[in-house]
Amino acid sequence: MPTITKIPASVSRFSAQPLSHKTRRKVAAYARISTDNEEQLTSYAAQVSYYTDYIKSREDWEFVNVYTDEGISGCSTKGRIGFQKMVEDALAGKIDIFTAY
Repeated sequence: MPTITKIPASVSRFSAQPLSHKTRRKVAAYARISTDNEEQLTSYAAQVSYYTDYIKSREDWEFVNVYTDEGISGCSTKGRIGFQKMVEDALAGKIDIFTAY
């Protein structure tokens, strides 16, 4: 009689993780302000604090980092070192999810 092997359902066809497996996802955020004026700096600190607290409050998430750029225009990725590092880390598998304002 042949042996029957049960293969658990997975999240996607690209994942071997069964649906019942509780994996913490690696999460990062991105915060940016476009100028160095006082109002923007307050917004910057608030963004970093909010994302850090929010990610850490989730039991199913593992905090990676809040990547940042200060006083940098959002029109281009040129000069946005924090953004470029975040993309690099995501492509290297260090981040599963990221959020930004």
